[in-house]
Amino acid sequence: MTQADTSRHGDSRAAQAQTASHAPRDNRWPAVAAVGLATFGVVTTEMLPVGLLTPIAQGLQVSAGSAGLMLSAPALLAALFAPLIVVGAGSIDRRHLLAALLLALAGANVLCALAPTLPWLLAARVVVGFCIGGIWAVAGGLAPRLVAAPSVGWATAIIFGGVSVASVVGVPLGAWLGELVGWRAAFGAMAICSGLIFVLNVATLPPLPAAARGSRQGLRAQFGNRGVRLGLTVTFFLVAGHFMAYTFVRPLLQQVSGFGAGWIGVLLFGYGVAGMIANFAAGPLAGRHPGRALLAVALALSTTLLLFAALGGTMAGGAVLLLCWGLSYGAVSVSVQSWMLRAADGLDGIEAATALLVSVFNLGIALGSFFGGIAVDAAGLHATLLIAGALTLAALVTSLRMQRAPAAASAGLAQCRP
Repeated sequence: MTQADTSRHGDSRAAQAQTASHAPRDNRWPAVAAVGLATFGVVTTEMLPVGLLTPIAQGLQVSAGSAGLMLSAPALLAALFAPLIVVGAGSIDRRHLLAALLLALAGANVLCALAPTLPWLLAARVVVGFCIGGIWAVAGGLAPRLVAAPSVGWATAIIFGGVSVASVVGVPLGAWLGELVGWRAAFGAMAICSGLIFVLNVATLPPLPAAARGSRQGLRAQFGNRGVRLGLTVTFFLVAGHFMAYTFVRPLLQQVSGFGAGWIGVLLFGYGVAGMIANFAAGPLAGRHPGRALLAVALALSTTLLLFAALGGTMAGGAVLLLCWGLSYGAVSVSVQSWMLRAADGLDGIEAATALLVSVFNLGIALGSFFGGIAVDAAGLHATLLIAGALTLAALVTSLRMQRAPAAASAGLAQCRP
């Protein structure tokens, strides 16, 4: 055995010992639910402009493309902040870090509700971007620390179920409140909701000392992991393609499919229900076979977007394809995170890999929505759908490569056994 092999073997044993010291003896489902609510709060805040894009643009007297910056700007900043927060947090207890970020999220929503101009609103969304990066980086890797290994798949589905519940309840409710009492009230309601989620997390989360001090070396080590890199690549293409189109789902439904404004909340609710079903249906499968789950997701999402471009020009076609869209995208988060749990090396690796995932995920949101706005203004909604479909086809090609990759990376989850 070479000196390098001995070193790697020693590092692996150290990682296993460290993981065992942090593995839970009992399942803490109330804490899992509270973390799921944290993802609900941050995703609802992030996505709120989707259902309110038209009234915000009209109220602030800006174009739809300019209003789309409310989505792309915080996502781009979240891509930057996620790894920085992991490195900067050091040995801070993750329970305290998550609580502080939830309080900041509540304050950011208050600032959004009071915004008199687009620059003010974008400044408030900078704070949202910081919270997105931090909350996702912390929450995304907590499942192995809150439940025993056999339950990690379900716990991951619950934590990422917050994404789907945000689509079911948060975004449609925001659109409905925007129609009823104005878009500012929607942000105000989200500020109150974020405060309540903060209280629940403080009440239920156990102490969560850092598995290890975050470091740039740890991030580089995970980026050097081939399984992690493949997961990051397919995530970028899926998310960028999705948000290139989904950022403008309201104009798509109104201008392409012919729905009136009163239908938007109902349709987004249906989209969210479909996404929630897909999330919990995919959770156990993704926990066992994350590569296959991502292949199915990429195939379904690329097919749906391209069919929307061809058949979404009627109300019936638009409604059916929107539900298919929700089913396709609803399984993305739990599938990519399950892949990362398998690909990462130990609990410290999981946090670093999750930070990279959050960074790439939000980079996909930022670039997808930004270039989607350019495409919409320059070439129209139909062309934007075709470009989005092409990006998700790239994810499909990458996911085919994943089937040959050692998600052996499976050592990571195996090390999480108590």
